[in-house]
Amino acid sequence: MSALPRTPKPPPAMPAAPEIRPEQSIELLKALHILTRDGKLNQDSRRKLKQVYHLYNFIEPLLEESFARSADAVLVDHGAGKSYLGFILYDLFLKARAQGKVIGIESRAELVKSSRALADRLGFARMRFHDLSVEESITSAQLPAQVDIVTALHACNTATDDAIRFALHKQAQSIVLVPCCQAEVAAALRQHKSASLSRTPLAEIWRHPIHTREFGSQLTNVLRCLLLEAHGYSLTVTELVGWEHSMKNELIIARRSGQPRGNARARAEAILAELNLTSLAPRFIY
Repeated sequence: MSALPRTPKPPPAMPAAPEIRPEQSIELLKALHILTRDGKLNQDSRRKLKQVYHLYNFIEPLLEESFARSADAVLVDHGAGKSYLGFILYDLFLKARAQGKVIGIESRAELVKSSRALADRLGFARMRFHDLSVEESITSAQLPAQVDIVTALHACNTATDDAIRFALHKQAQSIVLVPCCQAEVAAALRQHKSASLSRTPLAEIWRHPIHTREFGSQLTNVLRCLLLEAHGYSLTVTELVGWEHSMKNELIIARRSGQPRGNARARAEAILAELNLTSLAPRFIY
């Protein structure tokens, strides 16, 4: 009797779109509204996914370093919002491991509640979400005394500074920042503009409103870098993705070296004094 013909095996499932990593949970991407219900990417979500994946490429080596030091490494995403980054990191890196945690800190209770529900639905058991202010997150018993990595993706205005303060207090080995909406320094520049114009020709740099905004943003990140260097971190400052994808595009990666840059604090003090911004010293010098 001749053998019955074998039923051909179905081809392996293809990702919903070629941009999506094969190990990525499609259900997660739909829940985050990166994919539509029928598994498609629109232009806006494609841009968002590209940014998060590109950031993942920077964070993955830091996670590898953290797990080389500790089998139960902890990453805290500060100002997590809807926790896009935390979920992607867990899905791609931690899901296949027995240990390691991702903790999202967000002050909007409704976002914390929805993130908890999504983590439960997906079985992401080592994700935690806390509705805490910066001060509460620093002292809360719900968080470990030390953490390995702190991230802040597009944390608006002073939220990036809050993440830095948290990271320094928790002695984070690595800090990854994509700053956004740096309005505080620009507001201080505007407030003292007349006095600065009479005092120094450097005030021409921010005399026009558009320059005030741009210079304020640049200056904010310079001061943040000096603060991190004063606390013993070595820095890489680069672009996250091409400018055609996002104007909020600066990426700051800080690694704890334990060797403070000797003149970093003095440089920050001199900059603030020169630009008539000494009122901002408590935020950038401590």
